Amino acid sequence: MVKETLAPPSSSPSSSSASSSSSSTASLSNTNLPPLEDAWIDTYHKLLPHWQSLSHSHLPTIPISISRVNQVDAARLDVEMSAMLKEQLVQVFSLMKPGMLFQYEAELDAFLEFLIWRFSIWVDKPTPGIALMNLRYRDERAMEPRGKVRTGLEGPGLTVAQKIWYCVATVGGQYIWARLQSFSAFRRWGDSEQRSFARRVWILIQRVEGLYKAASFGNLLIFLYTGRYRNLIERALRARLVYGSPNMNRAVSFEYMNRQLVWNEFSEMLLLLLPLLNSSSVRNFLRPFSKDKSSSSEEDDTACPICLATPTIPFLALPCQHRYCYYCLRTRCAAVPSFRCSRCSEPVNAMQRHAGASNLVPEQ
Repeated sequence: MVKETLAPPSSSPSSSSASSSSSSTASLSNTNLPPLEDAWIDTYHKLLPHWQSLSHSHLPTIPISISRVNQVDAARLDVEMSAMLKEQLVQVFSLMKPGMLFQYEAELDAFLEFLIWRFSIWVDKPTPGIALMNLRYRDERAMEPRGKVRTGLEGPGLTVAQKIWYCVATVGGQYIWARLQSFSAFRRWGDSEQRSFARRVWILIQRVEGLYKAASFGNLLIFLYTGRYRNLIERALRARLVYGSPNMNRAVSFEYMNRQLVWNEFSEMLLLLLPLLNSSSVRNFLRPFSKDKSSSSEEDDTACPICLATPTIPFLALPCQHRYCYYCLRTRCAAVPSFRCSRCSEPVNAMQRHAGASNLVPEQ
């Protein structure tokens, strides 16, 4: 059995160097150990926020251009949709007292606008016109690079406050303004004989309306230049129209338009050619192809070819000697200077009574 003895500690340099060498070998042995299994996952989660902040700070904003025609068409389609709903609603009350619904026209318009807002914008859906043009509203105030930006159309919809203010401005504002104008016109505030307060209110209304129209015109010019915010309400709320789907094409069918164009061209061609066609010539050209020409030949010789009746005052067209009524032949010769016989298409130079050869009337 081997006995081990512990050497007393000494302060010699050899002992200190031995201890340092042993600690270095221990540290090297520790570094050579494999890392923990979840160490890289913890490191990734720690560095992820810093990496996202750096990447987003250098992320460029993708410029997008929304078609101005689509935006204007969407507004026009919304107006037409409201008009169609109003027309249907008016027909419901068509049997009621005439003029009763006219008194509440402003309320009816406001009610229809509220219904469209309630079932479209309030539930984060586009209006019918905006949906047909593949557009949607986006909150431009919250447009900050978040995550991976692919098309530039990313962004949240309108907030609850924006939706409420949109309803107040479009529905309530238009209703109040329409009622104020109708009430002031009915009370004749604009007359000079009115008291000073009513006259001042009338002048104030006119000035506010003028300022609003001027601001709307300026906003229209800016919209045509930048393609953002069709009206003042959208500009005030920072509610911008962007495409709902970047890969959706406008599915427009030109079938009806092509048919309409073809019919218009055909009708214009007929209007141009019909005055140049001679009806008697066309009738004579088609007569050989008639089925009953043999059975009705004798009747055609005795009857007037214009009125298809037996001539009361028979006259002959010269030089073809075909029988006509006097009034039929005379009116045709007076209306058409170069009248041709309805049977043989020969030009009629004169007309003669059928009973005798003494009366010869020249064609005029």
